[in-house]
Amino acid sequence: MSISQKNTKIDAWLVATGAVIGVLAVLLAKFGNPKNMGICVACFIRDTVGALALDSAAAVQYIRPEIPGFLLGAFVLALFKGEWKGQGGSAPLARFAIAFFVMIGALVFLGCPLRLMLRLGGGDLNALVGLAGFAAGIGIGSVFLRKGFNLGKAEKQTPANGLVMPLIAVVLLVFLFVRPSFIKFSAEGVGSMRAPVLLSIAAAFIIGALVQKSGLCMSGSIRNIFLIKNPVVFWGYVSIFIVALAGNIILGNFKPGFEGQPIAHTDALWNFLGMALVGYGSVLIGGCPLRQLVMSGEGNSDAGICILAFLLAGATAHNFGIAALRREFLPTEKSPLRQVLP
Repeated sequence: MSISQKNTKIDAWLVATGAVIGVLAVLLAKFGNPKNMGICVACFIRDTVGALALDSAAAVQYIRPEIPGFLLGAFVLALFKGEWKGQGGSAPLARFAIAFFVMIGALVFLGCPLRLMLRLGGGDLNALVGLAGFAAGIGIGSVFLRKGFNLGKAEKQTPANGLVMPLIAVVLLVFLFVRPSFIKFSAEGVGSMRAPVLLSIAAAFIIGALVQKSGLCMSGSIRNIFLIKNPVVFWGYVSIFIVALAGNIILGNFKPGFEGQPIAHTDALWNFLGMALVGYGSVLIGGCPLRQLVMSGEGNSDAGICILAFLLAGATAHNFGIAALRREFLPTEKSPLRQVLP
């Protein structure tokens, strides 16, 4: 997301996008997705990696239809608006490495920036620690930007480069419906908690299109506050929080506190450091995980590189016991960062 000083007024599209995301996230959780995780880009990529048998964590295996849905929603709207174009080629190796650690940090915290706000909306106070770490990481990344750090500007490329990630998204949907023998779905644990497929696809498609239209990005919004004192984009995430909070209260799912939160742990240090890494890296690569999916749908192969790094990191986190886990959700997993709760 580019830095802009033009508009400091609240943007109706951003607020509307946040409100729709909040409503759809609460509904997806109500109809089967994990609580306080109606939507989580990092967690859903991790589950998809498991479904592709790239790790051995049996409880986190499912091709989450939201992931291809986000990308294809942005792809279709960008095409309709005439904004789709193949571009990329800026520091791919450095970008890949930074994105890899963004995903590692998210899985230590157990959530992407979007899920951070949804966890807050469900009453999970551990997310406040994560939010502090996220802001701190973005602050450090902003210092690097001020000092001249730059991965370079994406350049025009052939359409074939921009079409790779949309085609991968279509293949994932085919695998989801056909389910060839090499695809694995969890029978228990987080991977078994899922909303109806068509609802998930429709919700993600709408969100992908709205984010493409509004430019919503949490790391970009806090970065803009640090660099140019412009809070306008952050109002979209405030909207997500308010709507998710209201929805959880209405449905009886609002449970404030630190202990016993769904798919969360109470280790404040790791929550802070995990999200600090997410914030720092997201600023350097130009957007958080949701934003990378949307940009790849717009034809940006640099964002596609980041998504491939997320996939590798998702497999690495579980194959090497890095992800923060809870016994009741991942009963067969061993991790040095696991938070065992009664």
